[in-house]
Amino acid sequence: MAKHTIQIPPNFIMGAAASAWQTEGWSGKQEGQDSYLDLWYKNDRYVWHNGYGPAGATDFYNRYAEDIALMKQIGLTHYRTSINWSRFLTDYENIVVDETYADYMGRVIDELIASGVEPMICLEHYELPAYLLDKYEGWSSKHVVELFVKYAEKVFERYGDRVKHWFTFNEPIVVQTRVYLDALRYPYEQNTRKWMQWNYNKTLATAKCVQLFKAKNYSENGAKIGVILNPEVTYARSSAPHDQYAAHVYDLFYNRVFLDPLIKGEYPQELFELMSKHDIAFEATAEELALIKENTVDYVGINLYYPHRVKAQSKAWNENIPFHPSYYYEHFDLPGKRMNKSRGWEIYPKIVYDMGMRIKNEYNNIEWFVAENGMGIENEAAFKNEEHIIQDDYRIDFITEHLYYTLQAVAAGSNCTGYMLWAFTDNVSPMNAFKNRYGLVEINLENDRSRHLKKSGYWYQAVIKERLFVANLDEEYK
Repeated sequence: MAKHTIQIPPNFIMGAAASAWQTEGWSGKQEGQDSYLDLWYKNDRYVWHNGYGPAGATDFYNRYAEDIALMKQIGLTHYRTSINWSRFLTDYENIVVDETYADYMGRVIDELIASGVEPMICLEHYELPAYLLDKYEGWSSKHVVELFVKYAEKVFERYGDRVKHWFTFNEPIVVQTRVYLDALRYPYEQNTRKWMQWNYNKTLATAKCVQLFKAKNYSENGAKIGVILNPEVTYARSSAPHDQYAAHVYDLFYNRVFLDPLIKGEYPQELFELMSKHDIAFEATAEELALIKENTVDYVGINLYYPHRVKAQSKAWNENIPFHPSYYYEHFDLPGKRMNKSRGWEIYPKIVYDMGMRIKNEYNNIEWFVAENGMGIENEAAFKNEEHIIQDDYRIDFITEHLYYTLQAVAAGSNCTGYMLWAFTDNVSPMNAFKNRYGLVEINLENDRSRHLKKSGYWYQAVIKERLFVANLDEEYK
């Protein structure tokens, strides 16, 4: 093993992330304040691992002070979470604020700041109000775009004096991909055109929020507004033109569909051509596209977990099913790859460096940071020592390697300003619930959701305090 001692640059973010719906629980939630996730859980509870879901989550709503004290103990510089849109309002049409929830959110922000942890707030992390999904088919409707901007205005008014880091969406492509493209989640409708309209309307909503943010002069106090994306670092099976084209089209539909308009202000012309060819084009006006061009984001968070590998499609297409981008590609299973067997994901830390170079070379070297990176493992209780502390050396190794490549990208000139771990505590994930644990902090479901630092929590604490770490990388011929 080759040993590298890595210094962390001054002011480099060393934080962790979560979301409202994955942590808060339903305590204090009123009738009619269901989010999309709540609706899915109520209708399909049986697909959530062992029946756990957003109802209990980690009970952050009541225990936020306890969790923030642990953040302070570890020394997090930043903590990213979301405001639950479905709970922040009681009337989504007339934008009536739920004062109880708004007060709770204000107390969370104040507690973070008092503890020396900078809050980073996302306006939507899958928490689309169920009412808007039922009435307008959610982000299919441009009326929902306008309602979201009005909601954002209320949020900015409440917390804009204290919060400096704002994001419109976390992973804006995910919900509609699972629901309308792959029909894997409630309400299970395979509809590629609707998928594209959701993609577009979230981009339009982001541009409108950026326009509002700047019109209200929030940027004057040093605040920034961006978006959290999850572009999949995509590799072709081979250098052959057919495989390269498969990766190129995958990148267009899943990555550039958000990266290009949000950072550059324009969609790739080739994407318009493919949408037209397959009759899946979103509805857009010239005025909307001009607004998108004029209101790009200040910075981006990038969620990175594993690489995506594709090859050219090898089977004839079934013309009786709606178009799917897999018309052009199929997944490639790389022989011999390192695996997180709990999650079924490849481990390839160099994705962070490769994404950093892409942002530097293709996206004007915009400011960005790793907004999520982490390792979900099953049955972590099996790794407890005599002191009942989970010995998650596998997580320490995972973070170490990804953080190493993050800082390699910085050294190579990529404008990366931080690393955020997913997640601060174990929390609920869609369908998997608490099956795969990601946290620096254990949530013990068998003991009233008690909190306990894992070995990785103590390790992260030392790294943040000392601003350096040792990476043992397998670089030697054997």
